[in-house]
Amino acid sequence: MINGQIFRQYDIRGIVGEDLTGESMYLIGKGFGSYLRKKGLSSVVLGGDARLSTPGFIEEFSRGLVSTGCDVIQIGIVATPVLYFAIWKLQTDGGAMITASHNPSQYNGIKLNLGLGSVYAEELQKVLKIIQTDNYEVGEGHVSQYTGIDDEYMDYLVANLKIERPIRLVVDGGNGMGGPYLPKVLRRLGCIVEEIYTDPDGTFPNHHPDPTVEKYMKDLSAKVVEGGFELGIGLDGDADRIGVVDEKGKMLFGDQILNILARDYLAKNPGKPIIADVKCSKNLYDDIRKHGGEPIMYKTGHANIKMRMKEIGVEFAGEMSGHVFLGDRYLGFDDAIYVSSRFAEIVSKTTAPVSTYLADQPKMYNTPELHIPCADDKKFEVVATVCNEFKAENYDVNDIDGARITFEDGWGLVRASNTTPVLVTRYEATSEARMKEIQELIETKIKKYL
Repeated sequence: MINGQIFRQYDIRGIVGEDLTGESMYLIGKGFGSYLRKKGLSSVVLGGDARLSTPGFIEEFSRGLVSTGCDVIQIGIVATPVLYFAIWKLQTDGGAMITASHNPSQYNGIKLNLGLGSVYAEELQKVLKIIQTDNYEVGEGHVSQYTGIDDEYMDYLVANLKIERPIRLVVDGGNGMGGPYLPKVLRRLGCIVEEIYTDPDGTFPNHHPDPTVEKYMKDLSAKVVEGGFELGIGLDGDADRIGVVDEKGKMLFGDQILNILARDYLAKNPGKPIIADVKCSKNLYDDIRKHGGEPIMYKTGHANIKMRMKEIGVEFAGEMSGHVFLGDRYLGFDDAIYVSSRFAEIVSKTTAPVSTYLADQPKMYNTPELHIPCADDKKFEVVATVCNEFKAENYDVNDIDGARITFEDGWGLVRASNTTPVLVTRYEATSEARMKEIQELIETKIKKYL
């Protein structure tokens, strides 16, 4: 039977050979196929990343889907955004991507889609319930191969982007799935590209493929500075998250990347709303307002944000973790290959160094995302108690996702991670001393309930 714990908030993820085997992938394929068939749907596009277990898992997952009467279009080893693009291009009812994103090499997993929307939270639990109760549909589907999607995807990107001058940059693919695409797209647009770690390798021999963590961006930073490049771009394992370093090798946080993209977007789309998650800097929200936009603070999580964009008709959103969603001149899903190219497009419009782009903003001191261990069955209760305590003391609290407490000179956040047994915190203020005060105030309350 299936270990229910691998059905996380946004996707399915587990250790290969323990949580995920050929048999469990077959059952998950049956579960997802039955979920679709119960909705009167039947066509699925299926791809996977470069992890060593992926090719076998694609076959077993296909076998499960077909047994329920679903028709499967296999597109092979691709980046997650290419899978999303294929759902749109081939007009399938759903999609599945075999990937564990930026998790270590011993993991694999699956991202499930209903159209371009994620199957997540309660809907993902419905798939699990089908498996646990053997409530499968039965039918005779068939499998076909589609081999042209890579070229169609890259052609689409190139046709919808324009580089004003040939910029020089470095791409670090992290040995993930973005390497075969991004350098080609950038070169076709006229950029001069140096590549590191762009060959997909499911063992991730050079560094963990997470471009939001500074230590994994060190080689990229060094390469940019050594070669006098204008910027460096890092991608995560399945190429749906972006990281950037400026010409000095300094890493930009996800909210800073979003801020630079937002200024460019608002120059052509004045007055439009932009969604950002609760972990983003006050500078971002203030800057969106200053440049004529309407900032909307929302829950963390790519699936949450995509759903909210659709619900209220927003075409641009992003989060601290490097997921950026552009419906402006694009299809609205999180695609780090497209977003990287769009960032390069912005850089090509000026000769000013990337390090100066946000130099007019107030200096803020902030922590990265911090984690406090807390059991899965306790973490949401701890956050709710802390949130209520701050409210009772008349603090300014936004509770859209945990508790973001705002002060005149800073803010602090505590929320329960949806994917791991931790509380996530982040702090920001106008001085380092004040930032530490806010951190101490919030962590003191948290520690009472751990």
